[in-house]
Amino acid sequence: MSKLEEIITKHVVINILKYGKPSEKSILGKIIAEVPEAKQKITEVIRLIKEKINEIEKLDKQDWERLVLVYTKDLKKEKRKKEYLLPPLEGAKQGNVIMRFAPNPNGPPTLGSARGIIINHEYTKMYNGKFILRFDDTDPRTKKPMLEAYDWYIEDCEWLGAKPHEVYYASKRIPIYYEFIKKLIKMGKAYPCFCTKDEFKKYKMAGKNCPHRNTNIDDGIEIWEKMLEGKYNEGEVVIRIKTDMRHKDPAIRDWVAFRIIYEGHPLVGDKYHVYPTLDFESAIEDHLLGITHIIRGKDLADSEKRQKYIYDYFGWDYPVTKHWGKLNVYEFGKLSTSSIKRAIENGVYSDWDDPKLPTIRALRRRGFKPEAIRNLILSLGVDETDVSISLKNLYAENKKLVERDANRYFFVWNPIKIKIKNVERRKVKIPLNPHKGGFRTLVGDKEIMITKDDFEKLKGETVRLKDFCTIKLDVKSELISYELVDAKKGQNIIHWLSLEDSLKCLVLGFEKDYSGYVEKGVKEEIGNVVQFERFGFCKIESIKNDKIVAIFTHP
Repeated sequence: MSKLEEIITKHVVINILKYGKPSEKSILGKIIAEVPEAKQKITEVIRLIKEKINEIEKLDKQDWERLVLVYTKDLKKEKRKKEYLLPPLEGAKQGNVIMRFAPNPNGPPTLGSARGIIINHEYTKMYNGKFILRFDDTDPRTKKPMLEAYDWYIEDCEWLGAKPHEVYYASKRIPIYYEFIKKLIKMGKAYPCFCTKDEFKKYKMAGKNCPHRNTNIDDGIEIWEKMLEGKYNEGEVVIRIKTDMRHKDPAIRDWVAFRIIYEGHPLVGDKYHVYPTLDFESAIEDHLLGITHIIRGKDLADSEKRQKYIYDYFGWDYPVTKHWGKLNVYEFGKLSTSSIKRAIENGVYSDWDDPKLPTIRALRRRGFKPEAIRNLILSLGVDETDVSISLKNLYAENKKLVERDANRYFFVWNPIKIKIKNVERRKVKIPLNPHKGGFRTLVGDKEIMITKDDFEKLKGETVRLKDFCTIKLDVKSELISYELVDAKKGQNIIHWLSLEDSLKCLVLGFEKDYSGYVEKGVKEEIGNVVQFERFGFCKIESIKNDKIVAIFTHP
């Protein structure tokens, strides 16, 4: 084999492995990039490419697999070149990077959560550091945690390839925060405030101290102890951190660090009723856990400004902070965890893994690969620009991963029965997987099913029932079969099924559900993603009473 022929063979094999159907144009581009002088004899190269494609497509399964083994390394090299790389972290040192993902578990992780999980984990992997999962769960009412969500986060982190090195629960560490706020009160840097929200707002907006700001330290400690003893009602008193009451941003002025909430917590029950706010708890934990770098949304920039007062009071160094813009997924609009929860309670969605939702549980159920989500997230970058994407971006990433392994089957949705005249019953062999080989066998007969969509669209036209026969669709829905010698290749080819080869099938879709019939062979595909020809990729979820339930993955 000449050097040029070897290069052509390599790129034909890689192209088939990546995309299934070889693209002469794409292969030619790769060859010219590797052998620029090939441009001088481009006609000859195109001829050789066509010959090589034809030769490879005729190989049997064993010879094809041998060829794949030869060029697998080249494919892996090409894939590595295309991996999305994150920009360097400011001040990061190998072996000395600790980052955290800190959700409030009031629902399962969503596609938005995946961004925080994957990016933080990827950076710690880059720098041989430590990735921490910390549950910031100190709000037992407004954003009440779900007990199941703790495990969901751990499971989904691991599924996304981001298993945390350590896991912490803020609600179990509340006595630690008590110690630090008591120190701040003793230092004169925090104080109990009895103002109502409206009263304090007036002082805050006017840039004036509230009457309680200069409370005697001993009195402040006594009030704090009474708070812990349950001597005050909710809203009667809070603990505030002293900042600058004339700060240009009112949101920074003397913010609340602790408040009283008499509400059972799903993880720690009624053990506590004085809870730290997120800004206080997070500030203390980031220091105690040695967090070196924080990536947070630009809408949380005020958190850093508030927390730095605590760091300055204790003489701590604040982690290096980077902000990123919002991630908007077009198809999901402004769905929040709380709005999803209400919709589930109202019967709009079946549960947190409903295929119509943006949760990781739903995407897993639909058959998405974690690598597809990872590749999509890494491609978005980490700058402050707001990012809007469509699910089509995720579909494209996932298709690269599932297309080669997915076996093909017919699914006839919204079926109608048709009769074919002058056709003999026979078995037909149809390719099972164009990449891996194999066939499935269906029975073609005088009575079959096709989709009503195809019938309405192609009435009166000549149609090819794939691998069975060519027919003309009569407008009265009675079909006459005949061989069409001059039929154009690839024109009006539709899928079909006979009842004896079929099982009832329900496909739970993203926009709507589909009922119909599917090949019996999918009984062997439970848990796998397959391709329903001319419909899309689906995950075969279950079979019950001879009825298949599948979940639509993507087109």
